[in-house]
Amino acid sequence: MGITSRMIPTEDASARKREIEEKLKQEQETLSFIRENLEKSDQLTKGMVSILSSFERRLMQLENSIIPVHKQTENLQRLQENVDKTLSCLDHVISYYHVAKDTDRIIREGPSGRLDEYLACIARIQKAVEYFQDNNPDSPELNTVKARFEKGKELLEAEFRSLLTRYSKPVPPILILDAISVDEDIELQEEVVLEHLPEAVLQDIICISGWLVEYGRNQDFMNVYFQIRSSQLDRSIKGLKEHFRKNSASSGVLYSPAVQTKRKDTPTKKAPKRPVYIPGTIRKAQNLLKQYSQHGLDGKKGGSNLTPLEGKDDVLDIEIDSYIHCISAFVKLAQSEYALLTEIIPEHHQKKTFDSLIQEALDNLMLEGDNIVSAARRAIMRHDYSAVLTIFPILRHLKMNKSEFDSTLQGTAASTKNKLPTLITSMETIGAKALEEFADSIKNDPDKEYNMPKDGTVHELTSNAILFLQQLLDFHETAGAMLASQVLGDTYNIPLDPRETSSASSSTSDFNKRLLSSYICKVLGNLQLNLLSKSKVYEDSALSAIFLHNNYNYILKSLEKSELIQLVTVTQRKAESSYRELIKQQIDIYQRSWLKVLEHLTDKNMPIFQPGAKLKDKERQVIKDKFKGFNDGLEELCKIQKGWAIPDKEQRDYIRQSQRKIVSDAYRAFLHRCANISFTKNPEKYHKYRPEEVEEMIEKLFDTSA
Repeated sequence: MGITSRMIPTEDASARKREIEEKLKQEQETLSFIRENLEKSDQLTKGMVSILSSFERRLMQLENSIIPVHKQTENLQRLQENVDKTLSCLDHVISYYHVAKDTDRIIREGPSGRLDEYLACIARIQKAVEYFQDNNPDSPELNTVKARFEKGKELLEAEFRSLLTRYSKPVPPILILDAISVDEDIELQEEVVLEHLPEAVLQDIICISGWLVEYGRNQDFMNVYFQIRSSQLDRSIKGLKEHFRKNSASSGVLYSPAVQTKRKDTPTKKAPKRPVYIPGTIRKAQNLLKQYSQHGLDGKKGGSNLTPLEGKDDVLDIEIDSYIHCISAFVKLAQSEYALLTEIIPEHHQKKTFDSLIQEALDNLMLEGDNIVSAARRAIMRHDYSAVLTIFPILRHLKMNKSEFDSTLQGTAASTKNKLPTLITSMETIGAKALEEFADSIKNDPDKEYNMPKDGTVHELTSNAILFLQQLLDFHETAGAMLASQVLGDTYNIPLDPRETSSASSSTSDFNKRLLSSYICKVLGNLQLNLLSKSKVYEDSALSAIFLHNNYNYILKSLEKSELIQLVTVTQRKAESSYRELIKQQIDIYQRSWLKVLEHLTDKNMPIFQPGAKLKDKERQVIKDKFKGFNDGLEELCKIQKGWAIPDKEQRDYIRQSQRKIVSDAYRAFLHRCANISFTKNPEKYHKYRPEEVEEMIEKLFDTSA
């Protein structure tokens, strides 16, 4: 450091000193400036403090003056608001006193055509009622608005009734038939919608119903609803019934023409959704067998004394068709009514209202069904078992539609649900009784000589029995279930599988089929026993054989032609061969009747002689007697048997040819043996017929027109 100081020039030190002194002077000047400013600031601060203190005093004085004024003003404003609210409340209250007057005209004129405005008036009246009840329950005005409210409610109920009554119309029969019929030939078929009320009317009814439920606190309108709709439902079904009476008999039209017009030239078939009963079904087999009875199995008249069981006429068929379609119509209409009801009636009242709504129509249908059962019961008492066949198509239809019926009535009272099962049970019971008594009647039919066919053709009992069984064939499932329902398995000796002992399995299709097969076999067995008994009425065993042959053959051919044989063979596999054996046995018995003729052509008592030798008178007489016995026997048999009848051409030709061959061969052999014998001077007296003539005579057997 010392070296460095010595190195700094003298002039630089002086300059440095001067510079420091100048800076010191400047700093002193700055310090003086600051001191002066601080003094000024102190003075200003003191002045400001003085001013603020003065302002504070003045503010305090102002506040002490304004606050009382403000509080007074606030109180005045509050008073003003209270006055305004009071006036508003007074106006609101006063308005309740004018409600009755303001709404008088609208209430008196009713809601028709202006439902929204009417309901708005009712709402005002209701509010007035609530006000007076809460604030002045003793005021006369309360009674006035209450009366007005009740009047308004009555008019709403009246409007509800009026709209329902005015616009509820029976569904046209054609539309019902369109709705319940399904045509399998129609490729595409739209579901028919049943519109019971116009949309605008329906919305008004729904609106009124909603108000009555929420504010009316009255369920009377539900009673009105089900009474009106119930009447329309019943009228719709009765209209359909009347439609059948008027049109079905003459035109045969069962379904709406609208369905027919939708057919295509080449329709694509599809399975029908619901099997439909075809009119005249119970007469189909009858007409076929009636033809067999009257004209024979070959188309020729077999016997004039046959009177086959007559079926029901067209009028009865229409009644059956009508009832079956009315059942389907009830289900469809009831479903439609329930859909409508759910839009109008509160949910917790829907099932009960629906139950009440369908009662009249359902009761009428069940009553008609009961009448059918009663008529069948009376017919059975008269031993007219054909009448019970009217039950079969109805019962089949009821059982086929039972599941849909039950689904429709779901939620209704047990008594309502049980009506159809009760009717089904009644029909099954009376049907099973008729079947059982019919089988017994076949067995016990008396052997009346005057009632036996003189020509040995088919007995009326046989044709009636086969006809009855033929008609069962169309309803074999129904008849089988009918027998099963009455637990008749033991009667027909049906071997029961252990798995079929329960009521559910015992009604299976296979078991029912076996049950019906056994029943048919029982009827045929009873018929066979009765025919054997009746055949004994004939004094001529040959005619008795022809009688049994004709009846057995008629039974067999009828079974084969009607496909009953397939049902019989379910439990009797050899039924067909058994009948053929019976037929053969009767042919053999018949052919024995010719033995008394053919015995004259045998070598019995025939004299032994040498060619060219002269016969003795006794020997000649033997030959004469043989010729005479043959001629007389042939003539007698041909005369008698020509009046007998064998309706079946095939059987008639077979018996003729067999007998012709037997007699012709024996006669030719006899003539050959007697050819060179001179036993009389008048051979033409004894040799009356050539073999060809004998054959011609036999060919005329069983032909009353010959």
